[in-house]
Amino acid sequence: MTAPSPFPLPLFAEPWSGEVVSWSDSGGRIVLRRDGERTVTVEFVRCVRGRLRLAYPVSTHDVEVRVADIATADELTAALRVVVPAVREADPRCRKVVYPVVSNGSAREPLGALATIAAAEAAGFRYVVDVDIADAELSLMVAEPDWVTAVDIDLDHVPGT
Repeated sequence: MTAPSPFPLPLFAEPWSGEVVSWSDSGGRIVLRRDGERTVTVEFVRCVRGRLRLAYPVSTHDVEVRVADIATADELTAALRVVVPAVREADPRCRKVVYPVVSNGSAREPLGALATIAAAEAAGFRYVVDVDIADAELSLMVAEPDWVTAVDIDLDHVPGT
């Protein structure tokens, strides 16, 4: 697998803004703000360079998103709804925005796994698979653009012929 191009800094649609905490070629951390409301911290990591690199068949442009400082499921849904289009705009070749949910009852999932999964689903993510990594059991939620999930229903036609 070839190394991905540097992950560009995502820009957020009004009324959201992002303040960079740290950034590198493989991603970084941003404080995401909405006018007059709480802030959340969002971490972006190219999956091929992060903890998920061996967890599933990773594409070079897949991006893992982690959200911290969330108090409610509605806050998580709102943050994910603005993050996904920002990632897709920053990297149009991104096939999967992956949101991992800690599924082994850890205190690292303050809303609880089921509430977190429901909040991600409300933001357009779908459950794909459970994976084990060195320090956690994760349920991977994925948001994919239409061009990835499009299906050719003409089953009698072989593409390219």
